[in-house]
Amino acid sequence: MSDQKNIVKKENESTERVSRKPVVTPAVDIFENNDEILVVADVPGTASEGLNIRFDKDQLFIEASSEGWRSDDMTPLFREFTSFDYRRIFELAPGIDVEKITAELTNGVLSIHLPKSAAIKPRRITISTD
Repeated sequence: MSDQKNIVKKENESTERVSRKPVVTPAVDIFENNDEILVVADVPGTASEGLNIRFDKDQLFIEASSEGWRSDDMTPLFREFTSFDYRRIFELAPGIDVEKITAELTNGVLSIHLPKSAAIKPRRITISTD
C-alpha cells in the first residue's frame, strides 16, 4: 500500500472560508403559532454586520461572528471572553413564506420570524346547508 495521498482540486472555484476562531452552537428557543414560527437565538457579542441568515431548500442557516468587547482607547490587561463564530442549521417543514422572513437583533438576542404560507395555515371550513 502506498503512503501517497491523492489531492484533488475542487471543481468549484469558490474560495473556502477558513477561520481559526472556535465555533459555538447558539442556544435557541423555537415557538409556533397559527401564523409563524419564531426562532430566538442567543448570540452575545455579535453586531448585525456580523450576522448571516439565509433560508435555502427548507433549511435555516444562522452564522454570526462575535468579536468580543473592544475599545480604541483601552489596552486589555486580562481577557476571558474570546472571539468566536456561531453556526446553526435547522431543517424546517415546507410551507415557509420565504419572501416575508424578517429578523431583528436586540441586546445579543436574535429573533427570526418565519411566516407560514397560506397553504399550511389552519383554517375553518364553513358548512353550507340546503
